[in-house]
Amino acid sequence: MPKLNTFSTLTSEQLAAARELEQTPFYLYDEAQILKSCAAALSMPNAFGLRVRYAMKANSSRRLLKIIDKAGLSIDASSFNEARRAVMAGILPDKVQLTSQEVPQGEERENLEHMMLAGLRYNVCSLRQLHLVGDFAARHGIPLSIRVHPGVGSGESASRNTGDKYCCFGVHRSDIPKALEYAAQMGLRFTAVHDHIGSGGDPEVWRKNIDTMLGFVEEYFPDAEAVSFGGGLKEARLPGETKADIEALGLYAKQQLTSFFERTGRKLTTEIEPGTFIMANAGYIVTQVLDSKSTGTDGFDFVILDGGMEVNARPLLYGSSHPFYVVGRDGSLRSSDFCLPEGELPEIVVAGRCCESGDCQTLNPGGGINTRKMAQPQIGDSFVIGGAGAYCAAMTPFNYNSHIQAPEWLLRADGSLECIRRAQTLEQVVANEL
Repeated sequence: MPKLNTFSTLTSEQLAAARELEQTPFYLYDEAQILKSCAAALSMPNAFGLRVRYAMKANSSRRLLKIIDKAGLSIDASSFNEARRAVMAGILPDKVQLTSQEVPQGEERENLEHMMLAGLRYNVCSLRQLHLVGDFAARHGIPLSIRVHPGVGSGESASRNTGDKYCCFGVHRSDIPKALEYAAQMGLRFTAVHDHIGSGGDPEVWRKNIDTMLGFVEEYFPDAEAVSFGGGLKEARLPGETKADIEALGLYAKQQLTSFFERTGRKLTTEIEPGTFIMANAGYIVTQVLDSKSTGTDGFDFVILDGGMEVNARPLLYGSSHPFYVVGRDGSLRSSDFCLPEGELPEIVVAGRCCESGDCQTLNPGGGINTRKMAQPQIGDSFVIGGAGAYCAAMTPFNYNSHIQAPEWLLRADGSLECIRRAQTLEQVVANEL
């Protein structure tokens, strides 16, 4: 049974079996790979304890949250509804941190207060948030976390850099004195300090950020018991890409936290919040080849899939590249980016079915078309998009052109297949229209 790649146990026969159970397109997740990534994150070296918070914005599917929770990870939620979804999935509020741009008011504020009383950690991301939640937190003796905007960031693209002047996440370093003045007036304590400088960025900038954050903690936050260095740990989706060296980053953080302790007498727990690192290579999108076209002798050869930007918008948003697998109707692995067939291969452009020129899975960061070498896909073949466990199902415009939200399946660690989200129906798409 040929495996699809070098890191997963998933085979082309299992993919063919899944396609017998579900109409394409659908997502397929590999439970064994999720557990492997969770274990790797939890093994990161640390000085005085480690807490790994899964960035659930990467993929918020209930069954996956349960797997990740059982594996020992906590949660970082990017919206109040994400925090609610985590609790609805059975995760205890005291394992959830809320890091959001939202300003809690009205009924949402009331619900937030109930969750904070149950242990949810509120991560303050603006002065207004602090002022709105401060009276309640002070009244009930609830400590807070604060997200610091460090003024320096790093990401694979400009839109994934979350720490420099072009992004507004967190309380800017110049506003920290104002936050501390208000906290002192209210009797509030910041027991955790957090930042996140971007996704998939330069490891050297990540290391420098550790030093920057410890400097902030030493200068401004005497009550801090934990420091979060955020996420952004790069995963290698394609051959030749280099993933984050979590061992080396952990050892550097351990060294700096040990020096911090020797200098201050304070032991800080390390926190990280991986999303892509946990889920990216555990997910696949199984589509079907619908058609093939050419734009002439000076143009391109296209294959058209029954799933494109409405199941994976990352190429359109970021120019991201994903591994491709062509699986024949008999379950044979005809082409894989991890083991391309020998001989001369055609250069193919992979397009979706949406009425949008950008519905293409082979775009570069500038929005232009790239071609990819592969065995010629045949009509009816399964065309599988890998590296799709993070930021695919969670962020795609799935109802564009009135397409339905694709279902999700789980390849369990014991090899069995299980549906974990049914396909949306057209009736559900229009259910709230009046």
